[in-house]
Amino acid sequence: MRQVLKKMLNPFFSFIMLLPAFGMGQTKNLVSTNRVFPKMDKIAEFEKALALHAQKYHTGDASWRVYAIQSGPDAGGYHIVEGPTSWTAEDARGDLGAEHQNDWNKNVAAYLTDRQSSGYAVYIDSLSTIAVGDYSDKINISHVFPKIGKGDNVVMMIKKLKKTWASAGLTVAVYQASSSGPAQYAIVTRYKQGLKEREPGFRKPFKEAYEAVNGEGSYNQYLKDAADFVQENWSELLYYRKDLSSK
Repeated sequence: MRQVLKKMLNPFFSFIMLLPAFGMGQTKNLVSTNRVFPKMDKIAEFEKALALHAQKYHTGDASWRVYAIQSGPDAGGYHIVEGPTSWTAEDARGDLGAEHQNDWNKNVAAYLTDRQSSGYAVYIDSLSTIAVGDYSDKINISHVFPKIGKGDNVVMMIKKLKKTWASAGLTVAVYQASSSGPAQYAIVTRYKQGLKEREPGFRKPFKEAYEAVNGEGSYNQYLKDAADFVQENWSELLYYRKDLSSK
């Protein structure tokens, strides 16, 4: 009886032992981004073609959220986010088939300029104050580029910022670029209450909020750390375009 029970339990325990590894492999914390810039006289045609393409071919893990870039060096472009997904699913995605590729090349790309960029980014839960899939219609992206060898220092800076965001009620998702050019952290402020969150007086001044959780005088150290560890930092405002995104 003992031997029979052992034979029955062994596969069960083997399966349980595999669960953590399986779960880690399927974590949906990966997004891919594509920035495109339509010809100025073809914006209406581009938007119509993009919406049809997204709604026909991009579902499930390949779903698209499309944003219009309102400010910064890429103003006038469109920020296309696919995912979240996992690396395993991305590996199996392929190009979504010849029909998909032909539709993009023939019906969408025809209205684009040669300017574009693509990349991958991994959502970091430990640095964020909002879940990966808890989106908003208006966002600010701060692009933070660490100096070479200073990535860990920048992570420590963001951890202190997270304490400030949490205390002030800011909803922020942090992503780390992966195989996509220079080392970068994308700090995405999601304005759940709209742009009024940017109004003076809506929240405590940043310095006051920062020192309330990190200690008196900590803001001056934050500025010093930024000068010592950050190579470049720039930001932009984006608006979600539901009409151009996957349904």
